[in-house]
Amino acid sequence: MDRLVDLAVSAVLLAGLYATMAYGLGLIYGVLRVVNLAHGGIIMAGAYLGWQLYLRLGLDPYLSIPIVLAVTYGFGVLLYRVLVRHLARGAAGGPASLLLLFGVWLVLRNAAYLLFTGNDQAITTSYSTRAVPLLGSFVPLNRLAVLGIAVVTPVALHLLLRRTYLGRAIRAVAQNADSCTVVGIDVERIYGITFGIGSALAGLAGVLSATIFSFNPTFGSGELLKSFVVVVLGGLGSVLGTGLAALILAVAEVFAILVLPSYLTAAVGFVMLVLVLVLRPGGLFGQRVLG
Repeated sequence: MDRLVDLAVSAVLLAGLYATMAYGLGLIYGVLRVVNLAHGGIIMAGAYLGWQLYLRLGLDPYLSIPIVLAVTYGFGVLLYRVLVRHLARGAAGGPASLLLLFGVWLVLRNAAYLLFTGNDQAITTSYSTRAVPLLGSFVPLNRLAVLGIAVVTPVALHLLLRRTYLGRAIRAVAQNADSCTVVGIDVERIYGITFGIGSALAGLAGVLSATIFSFNPTFGSGELLKSFVVVVLGGLGSVLGTGLAALILAVAEVFAILVLPSYLTAAVGFVMLVLVLVLRPGGLFGQRVLG
């Protein structure tokens, strides 16, 4: 029984990180209909940025989050304005956007190799090894902090999309960009802001991951794949569905340890992805326009 409780706690903590990694990917696809393959590279860049701020300025990784958000948001807006805006939308621009953003990811990875070599790095603070008692087990303080931020993130995203003029404009553009142009909404500006927000969420996931795991320039590839699984499971464009899908994936992976060898647990999510694509292509919770 104690082991089941430990696994359940681990699954909830892991789900928070998975959800944070997936929100940006889902947001960009939901509005622009672009699969952002540079998402993994931005996660990696966020990890390195948080590490550099801690190493050179002594800035706590959680206190550096606003800076990481601002830098990766700016990078996302710049990436959209310089490259992505020139691509065709929807299926017509699919192959081009995939190749372009995959190329951006490779550039980011090789830049990290040049600047930081291929050695593993980690953000190790004075509280990195501390744990607090929870439900009869001890939970690392870093993982609790990540879970707390992961709970706040979708709430903030929901309020942005539902309670602000910008959010209503984003949802309107996601539904019908041509009609938005007629009523005076600057669609290109909304696309740029959305790409920036999605990139900022990827940067947030990167710095949070760096407080838990070691990382190197290849970091982000596995996280991108996990993000794909979560977004497809939850239903493209569904914020609530993304959070629930992250929990389902984390529970499936963690409890698979009971019946599968450890080296096979990583494949659980991809088996779930294939089943959902075959049996329910819209995702477990259906496709919605940023609902």
